Amino acid sequence: MGQSFVLPTTHEPAGYSCPFCRLQQGLFDERNAASDIIAVTERAYARIAPKWWPGNHGAVLVIPRVHVENIYGISAADGFAVWDLVQRVATSMRSAYGCDGTSIRQHNEPGGDQDVWHLHVHVFPRHENDRLYLRHDESGWFSPADREPYALKLRRALQLPYTFDD
Repeated sequence: MGQSFVLPTTHEPAGYSCPFCRLQQGLFDERNAASDIIAVTERAYARIAPKWWPGNHGAVLVIPRVHVENIYGISAADGFAVWDLVQRVATSMRSAYGCDGTSIRQHNEPGGDQDVWHLHVHVFPRHENDRLYLRHDESGWFSPADREPYALKLRRALQLPYTFDD
């Protein structure tokens, strides 16, 4: 008989102010600007990530609109909506950025390197020999002005609503 594991219900601290929920509420700052949003659907949204690796500028985060901490708690409907938008973003990224490919990853819990307590999927533009997986300590925060040209390219390619009012 297999072992039974009990998963913790949450790692988010008491009083956690979720940046992804704040963004949907129109509460903006240097790391969460309205201009970052590239697509909004009924159950998910996509935004340009504020933190990039040196060879992978213009990375995107795809996020369920409902606050759910990680993969263990997402509903099938919200999971499908996120994955559908991930696919659309990856496809659009290839054409809009002219990149060689894309990589997708998602982190759960502190042991899985999750650092924002709201599920999100990373979509990275990839270029030959970009060393994405060797550059974890070289990532940096970029300003809304640096992010905006990438958002404009992806909005045009996706042709989806990109405000929470639509």
